[in-house]
Amino acid sequence: MTHFKTLTIAAGLMAGTALSAQAQELQFIMCGGEVRPADQKVIDKFQADNPGVTVKMEAVEWGTCQDKSMQLAAAGDPPDVAYMGSRTLRQLAKNDLIVPVTFTPEEEAAYQPGVLKTVTNGGQYWGIPHAFSTKALYINCTVVEAAGAECKAPATWADLVTLAKTVTDNTDAAGIGIAGKDFDNTMHMFLDFLYSNGGKVYNDDGTPALDSPQTRETLQLYADLLPYMESGPTEWERDQMKDLFNDGQIAMYVSGPWGEGQHKEKVPNQIIAPIPAGPSGPSGTILITDSLAVFKGTGNEELATKLAKALTSGEAQYDLDMTWGLTPILDYEKVGMTDVFYKKNNWPVFVAGISTGGPEPMVEDFKSLQAVFTNMIQGIMLGEGTVDELVTQAGVELAAVR
Repeated sequence: MTHFKTLTIAAGLMAGTALSAQAQELQFIMCGGEVRPADQKVIDKFQADNPGVTVKMEAVEWGTCQDKSMQLAAAGDPPDVAYMGSRTLRQLAKNDLIVPVTFTPEEEAAYQPGVLKTVTNGGQYWGIPHAFSTKALYINCTVVEAAGAECKAPATWADLVTLAKTVTDNTDAAGIGIAGKDFDNTMHMFLDFLYSNGGKVYNDDGTPALDSPQTRETLQLYADLLPYMESGPTEWERDQMKDLFNDGQIAMYVSGPWGEGQHKEKVPNQIIAPIPAGPSGPSGTILITDSLAVFKGTGNEELATKLAKALTSGEAQYDLDMTWGLTPILDYEKVGMTDVFYKKNNWPVFVAGISTGGPEPMVEDFKSLQAVFTNMIQGIMLGEGTVDELVTQAGVELAAVR
């Protein structure tokens, strides 16, 4: 009898242990304020395929999301996985808050050129890219034609300045919208032009490269465009430009592929063109990714990685890219897909810049990096220095960024 009771108790304990092992809750912070239907579909299937596993989603606006994830991790209460800007990964890795990721050779080969560079540091991958954007020039043809100009893509910076001037001189609209607010996309927009002029932020060996002729030419472009920008450019960030563009208050601005849908109703007469080439390089773009980071010390690292891989697998990622209007993060033809969406309409413009684009720099202190660019850009907009002085100072500031 005693033996029977012991077996029964042992069996009960084992059953309880099994139930405990199966009943796992993954805490998932999603930056951006919403969970996309394509992601939710994968999460629902993941929960169905893994009985006892619950994925608790928390969608947080970009303005506070990344700080929240990092602060929770630093306080010893990390989420299991977070979707956040790849720019944060180096800081998280340096502080031993996230786990490295491995890819098979086949997985590596499927990514578009340059994508994995955005998550690489110290020879390791620190996140799984989940959203990819390149940029192009949007032109409101109704505004341009009202200025008496032909609505065609400016091929060079000189053409861009000429068109912006024509619009400003002959309409009530500004020729171009340029971001100058203390915000990350102010740096991003500048890098769109710097990478369209053969410029770099860092050399391949990691040494600073911002103090260069190419950067001076890019900042001079901003100085040349200043009379034709929206009023008070230091008060505007890129996402606010879409409303100015839709209302016919600016003729041009730079944005990602999602812009076409944002403008389609109010600006049916628009063209989307490559960012004009500078005097020292071909047309390019910044290559930006947001990634899934798996946090350390949760006890759920393996399961969280499994979820992250499911969200970024071929079909799931394709669904997200297509429905969200993202530059394709994978070369989907390499994974056997045909009739891919990005061969049609305006997509080739956004794909063409990948090969000549440059990555968003990965540093430990990305806010200090952002400040380097904001100081330089606002300096030229507010007349606080010459091009040479401001670029020289930016080079000094960049050298101090970790």
